Amino acid sequence: MTVAATTFIQSDDVDVLAGAVYAWCAERNIKLRSQQGLSIASIAIDLYHAGHQTQDDLLVALHECEMH
Repeated sequence: MTVAATTFIQSDDVDVLAGAVYAWCAERNIKLRSQQGLSIASIAIDLYHAGHQTQDDLLVALHECEMH
């Protein structure tokens, strides 16, 4: 795999994560750069590495984390 292909894949990963975090924060009227926004971003990264690799799947997982 070339460097350009690797960068593209990483960019897609960031887009998925950012989209899910942005949507979650927007639903709750939370600023992205707040402590709570940063905390949810960290949780989203962990969930992404655990296999939730689409924006919709991440949002479902974030909602499930919130309930527990």
